[in-house]
Amino acid sequence: MVAKSRKQTGKSPATQADRDRSPLVSPPGKSAGRRPGREGKASSGSHPNGLSGIGHKLGLTPSVRLGITLLLGKFGAYHLSQLFENDRHFSHLSNLEKEMAFRTEMGLYYSYYKTIIEAPSFLDGLHMVMNDRLTEYPLVINTLKRFNLYPEVVLASWYRMYTGVMGYFGIPTKMCWSINRGEGLSSVDSCEGMGDPAYFYVACVFLLNGVMMSLFFIYGAYLSGSRLGGIVTTMCFFFNHGESTRVMWTPPLRESFAYPFLVLQMLLLTYILRTRIPSRTAMVALGISNLCFMLPWQFAQFVLLTQVASLFASYILGYLGAAKMQSILVTHMITLGVCFVLMFGNSMLLTSFYASSLVSIWAIIALRDRFTQVFRPGIVIWVMQGVAWVVSTVLLKSMLSTVFGASDDAHISGLIKSKFTSYKDFHTLMYTCAAEFDFMELETPVRYLKTLLLPINMLVVALIAGRTIQDIFRFLRDGGKASGKNEDADEALVYHSLQLVAFAVLAILIMRLKLFLTPHMCIMASLICSKQLFGWIGEKFKHQIVVFAVMAVMAVQGVANLQAQWAIIGEFSNLPQEELLDWIQDNTRPNSVFAGAMPTMASVKLSAGRPIVNHPHYEDAGLRERTKLVYSMYSRMSGETVKKNLMKLGVDFFVLEDSWCTRRTRPGCSMPEIWDIEDPQNVGKAPLCSHMSRNSRPHFTTVFSNDIYKVLKVPKATKDLR
Repeated sequence: MVAKSRKQTGKSPATQADRDRSPLVSPPGKSAGRRPGREGKASSGSHPNGLSGIGHKLGLTPSVRLGITLLLGKFGAYHLSQLFENDRHFSHLSNLEKEMAFRTEMGLYYSYYKTIIEAPSFLDGLHMVMNDRLTEYPLVINTLKRFNLYPEVVLASWYRMYTGVMGYFGIPTKMCWSINRGEGLSSVDSCEGMGDPAYFYVACVFLLNGVMMSLFFIYGAYLSGSRLGGIVTTMCFFFNHGESTRVMWTPPLRESFAYPFLVLQMLLLTYILRTRIPSRTAMVALGISNLCFMLPWQFAQFVLLTQVASLFASYILGYLGAAKMQSILVTHMITLGVCFVLMFGNSMLLTSFYASSLVSIWAIIALRDRFTQVFRPGIVIWVMQGVAWVVSTVLLKSMLSTVFGASDDAHISGLIKSKFTSYKDFHTLMYTCAAEFDFMELETPVRYLKTLLLPINMLVVALIAGRTIQDIFRFLRDGGKASGKNEDADEALVYHSLQLVAFAVLAILIMRLKLFLTPHMCIMASLICSKQLFGWIGEKFKHQIVVFAVMAVMAVQGVANLQAQWAIIGEFSNLPQEELLDWIQDNTRPNSVFAGAMPTMASVKLSAGRPIVNHPHYEDAGLRERTKLVYSMYSRMSGETVKKNLMKLGVDFFVLEDSWCTRRTRPGCSMPEIWDIEDPQNVGKAPLCSHMSRNSRPHFTTVFSNDIYKVLKVPKATKDLR
């Protein structure tokens, strides 16, 4: 080994604020009372299907498409990996430091990847994660079912195959150095290369999201009908990179694996909407991309709900035919069923608003002739179909939740309720007190303004809305007859505008969800190159000059945003947590059970391999109640009550963090204040955690402490109560 010093940058470490600135059916009987869907001009069989058909329309040969994919994919992956390296100095971190760099739920997800690659065989590792005894002691849970861990299973299998093949041929896969950390700290070994588990993991994530750049180019070009539109979309994404994604800071999060497949799914959906009679191949491709989006991420169902709602609105207004709408619904239903099976019968899928919405919309379309018999064509029938959808979806969802006894998504209802009322409880505040679950900050639309992303989208949507309103008035004037429709209408544009509105609502309510809004705004920005919308500018050359002028203005702030991201230079270090994890490894038994703050527990499980009773995956109802018991340490309850709570869970050690006792993101959001909502009878008393930080006796014994962490030993009587 050779000595290798850490980089000296002379620049301040990156802060979270820096990162935030830089988150199948045949056509049914024809209805006489509503406009027939506008099925587009292309006929099936006139060109290849799916992405091949899209490339054909753009005049891109297979070799050109491959070249674009490789070029943009390589640049995108390099850009992400460089930002990640600059922020963490990942190449110089020890294995323990790399694991600690995956904070909170990232560490939890990565721990299962680590379990599979360190197991004697892949099947042994798969059995271990499907029969996990460490995550929610003393329960045995199928983490593949609970945590959407298919990405970790796939990556672990690839890693084992890669290292096995390279080892067989004697090809080295990593290079290691001894790192002198300075400041009187011991040296550590650090490895680079695809043979390093953490490197392999993040490299695959960045490669996937790099390839997404080529999808954005193709998407923008296809939607606008101009290759220049693809360039506009790609540039907008990079100019607004800090608002579009956070994969460069948080590679293991579920969105890092799922979102690229949503982009592919929406691109295929656009192709289907523009094809008169979509082929079965195109529908299968849509279903596969849909499945790849749903499997890695529990939140996918909410996004797909907005997509189905936007499509249904297009259908109601007459921009989407009944046959095509039903084909899309069937594809969604089949995908949902396959996902339900692959997720081992996860009830959250069938009891979701998304599942209920698919059924209710199908029923409304099937009964469309009845609607036309009862209601007059026009606004009345549109409103009644919308009301029928909302009422039937809510009723069906409530009924299914009751039948399956599902309450895992109850916190979502509470979260939405808290956005419009003064309602709040413990679990709701655990979300809303985090900045990413708060309303969108005012700085976000200001940043959209500076890169012209917001003005361009407002102009594009205004033009589409103007044409749609004209269409509606023409339809109403003609008494609901098909002769009133605009032959140049493009149902894909109407759908994308409605989808943009849906994403905007989500982002305004929950800031974290701007990761859907910003990229979609970048895609919609490509429409400034659309001859259909902006043909009034003049001939092609004049139109292109205007587009280049707009891009030049966008680049002023866009380049500044990129430079700000590139200037983020930091180095990960967390010595107090390193001391804690080393102490746990050296001074506790492998079966010692730990409890504490959710982010810390993820690190304890990942790096120390100890059983824990709570963790950061807060979507399970049982886990939420466990965490509430654990967090009673930060309430104003008596020490005896909290001790009994921990004994009830079978805890051996509690990791106390003073910062959790005093941290306050805004008024009413410190842990003691959150507990005041649930425990009003103790309001006014001093928090128990403040007592424990000074003297843990007589209820607990302090066995380890440093500047950040204090480990409290729960009395031995715990064993008798398990």
